[in-house]
Amino acid sequence: MSPLDRPVPPAGEEIHLPGGSLQPVLLAVGLTLALVGVTISMVLVVFGAVLSVAVIVRWIMDARREMAHLPLDHDSH
Repeated sequence: MSPLDRPVPPAGEEIHLPGGSLQPVLLAVGLTLALVGVTISMVLVVFGAVLSVAVIVRWIMDARREMAHLPLDHDSH
């Protein structure tokens, strides 16, 4: 093994995968409403923008919470 190779995790180490989420779909809906609203109605622009911002904030909060629950010896490479 070369000294430049990254260490391989031990066999059987649990791999963290985030759970399913509706956040990507809701963000797409919010952005679509905002863009369609540009040609139809300002109400759609406002509603789409509010939905998009709310989903982005929630998504960031969830990601931060997941990162905080990782083991202390977790290597972020």
